[in-house]
Amino acid sequence: MIQDFKKICNPKVFENIFKTYSKDLKRFLYFKFGDIASAEDVMQDTFVKLWDNCTNVTFDKVKSYLFTIANNLFLNVKKHEQIVRKHQKILVKDSTNESPEFLMLEQEFLVKIENAIAELPEKQREVFLLNRIEKKKYKEIAEMKGVSVKAIEKHMHNALKVLREKIGNI
Repeated sequence: MIQDFKKICNPKVFENIFKTYSKDLKRFLYFKFGDIASAEDVMQDTFVKLWDNCTNVTFDKVKSYLFTIANNLFLNVKKHEQIVRKHQKILVKDSTNESPEFLMLEQEFLVKIENAIAELPEKQREVFLLNRIEKKKYKEIAEMKGVSVKAIEKHMHNALKVLREKIGNI
């Protein structure tokens, strides 16, 4: 057993292992990535890991070790790409081309809208928020409130009328 470990750590034996498994490993990774450059990079990293751990791998387990490491490295790359994409989306969402003045005016406008909504009578405010924020249909709101759809339409009409008047003055 101990001799098997030593054999893998022998540069000539390691070179033979590389020649034996590199093409199959590259094909396996190319199938996974769909990109030859990534497949070759991960294949090289896989053999580096084998070399680093050559004393812990028996000769009869080399093939399964290589493919397991290659698959794990593939998963790590994909997970890293997913995290990078997530952070790129956040950066794009947080970055803006608007001027500071525009952003300040926008913030003031939002505060005025919130205040105008808060000043609506309770029934109008509830109907407005349920419809426009929670995306509920008039029929759903009517069922929730135990009133007719016409009553909901009337509350919504009055709420929009008041908001237009208040926002029109902004």
